Amino acid sequence: MTEPLDPIAHGGGLCEAIARHGGAPSEWLDLSTGISPFTLPVPEVPDTVWRRLPESAEVRRVGDLAMRYYGGSVRPLAVPGTQAAIQLLPLLRPDAERVAIVSPTYGEYEQSFRRSGIKIERVATLDAAAPNRAPVVVLANPNNPDGRETVRDDVFGFIRSHRDRLVVIDEAFADLRQDLSMVGAAGMEPNLVVMRSFGKFFGLAGLRLGFVFASPAVLGVLADRLGPWAVSGPALAIAGHSFGRKDLVSELRDKIDRAHGQTRSALNMAGVRIVGDTPLFFYCDVGNGERIRDALAAHHVLVRSFDHTPEMVRIGLVPDELSAVRLRETLRLVHARPQ
Repeated sequence: MTEPLDPIAHGGGLCEAIARHGGAPSEWLDLSTGISPFTLPVPEVPDTVWRRLPESAEVRRVGDLAMRYYGGSVRPLAVPGTQAAIQLLPLLRPDAERVAIVSPTYGEYEQSFRRSGIKIERVATLDAAAPNRAPVVVLANPNNPDGRETVRDDVFGFIRSHRDRLVVIDEAFADLRQDLSMVGAAGMEPNLVVMRSFGKFFGLAGLRLGFVFASPAVLGVLADRLGPWAVSGPALAIAGHSFGRKDLVSELRDKIDRAHGQTRSALNMAGVRIVGDTPLFFYCDVGNGERIRDALAAHHVLVRSFDHTPEMVRIGLVPDELSAVRLRETLRLVHARPQ
């Protein structure tokens, strides 16, 4: 049995930041996550949905809606956040002694495999995973935290060339980059697992909902371990509503696009060097990420720094022009690019 691992520090720790730097939540500009600053309007959930256990027919209905929305070829498995599926990935290849993870990336993949005693091999690119022959390969596309992208043809070629290896693709930030998505191939390629996060694009991370696209055999393993009623009735109801409202989805895309431009402009005007980005966050070289993170926090602006790349911070999207000005001026004040 492996020893418990230290938890990873993620973005979104606003309560901890307040405990250290003071202020009320309303006084903070929290840019520490890659979650949309806008929430798709949700419907009123009927009382019966709260009282009753989720019906299997409703689970299938929402799965079908998710398949069409994401462009899949098979009905996905709804999970209580993709983190729940990440915890179970070692079960899919119980014989694996090694896993190749395109790094740096979302740290919970490494944690999950380490808990099962599986050796981690960090590789810089998907191509670099080819010669090491690890039975499992993990790629986030677009990648978190640096926004790196791997074109779909390259991903598809790797999957076809390595059919004996399980390839896990995390598409948590692909809602606005559908040209990268491998969802359509999942289910037809038995060695492919694609995970989609519902909460990031829709601004509903607190709902804890995600979808896994894979072969029936893989989904069966995950569903068996998750057990019945893994996803709540209210989460299913809100997802079903969201997938069906193309008008609201289009408005949300426009808001995110506008916020992305405002955030980029603020960073450029503050002299911050942008190294990478996705539609929902920026990855920036500020010289000393921890120092800048703490200096911004003293002014109640929260961003994310990283141990693996200490010069970097990740900055989420501002919700409006006033917040963009605040970010710009605060960055200027703390000298985000110290000489």
